[in-house]
Amino acid sequence: MLDAISHIALVVKNPARTAALFRELFDARTVERENEEGHLETFFKPAGTWIVLVGAPVQRVRTGDHIAFHTTPEILEATAAKLQAMGREFIRARSDRALYFFDYDDHVFELDTESF
Repeated sequence: MLDAISHIALVVKNPARTAALFRELFDARTVERENEEGHLETFFKPAGTWIVLVGAPVQRVRTGDHIAFHTTPEILEATAAKLQAMGREFIRARSDRALYFFDYDDHVFELDTESF
């Protein structure tokens, strides 16, 4: 039987830069450590699940794949304002009840204010 998600791993060119984006947007807790093989790992925890950033020279193409976080309309609006001030691209959707944004490696993230 499965339990909760342990973590999500994303391959990025610069883990520190991506972690800084989430710290700035959401004050996400960030942890760096060296694993048993001597690789530097960068983790951040934006909403109760750790995301590990694995550094590698990668070129991604944007797809419909994304990670969605449920949030309040107030947090969505505050995030939109921060993204705009940072000059980061984002897309509003579903009558402004959702917002999509992208990290530096074209991973897609959604903020969703709707409940199922």
